[in-house]
Amino acid sequence: MAPASHPSGDKRFKILDVTMKRHLYQHDALIEVLHKAQELFGFLELDVLLYVARGLKLPPSRVYGVATFYHLFSLKPQGEHTCVVCMGTACFVKGADRLLAAIEQQAGIKAGQTTPNGKLSVMTARCIGACGIAPAVVFDGVTAGQQTPETVQQQLKGWL
Repeated sequence: MAPASHPSGDKRFKILDVTMKRHLYQHDALIEVLHKAQELFGFLELDVLLYVARGLKLPPSRVYGVATFYHLFSLKPQGEHTCVVCMGTACFVKGADRLLAAIEQQAGIKAGQTTPNGKLSVMTARCIGACGIAPAVVFDGVTAGQQTPETVQQQLKGWL
């Protein structure tokens, strides 16, 4: 049974309804539905998470737990550009902490924040699965391996 349309009348919720319907409102479609919601809204605000929970008949705590577990989901609006530093074991051993420090120093923000001008969001990830090219950073969805503090700062120059 389809959930009632959203009171705001926002057409993006109708598209989200179609996605849930395509997955037959099954609980195991949660990640796919959250991906679609983030694609539509840019980030996963509380209202959207509750809507998904109602649509898939899941406890809001489960939806929130999944949204906060995976680094690709964001609960806040992101900057125009994103920079995700992998903090997995291989990357950390090869200097990911130094990369993050260089990025934070240059951008003037900490991981999990967005610059005041909205240009850059800096995040960390537990592991991005690119251990063979450690240390790795994901710039606007593109993975760059064997990074140094200098190479990450060079990448960010045009973004700030």
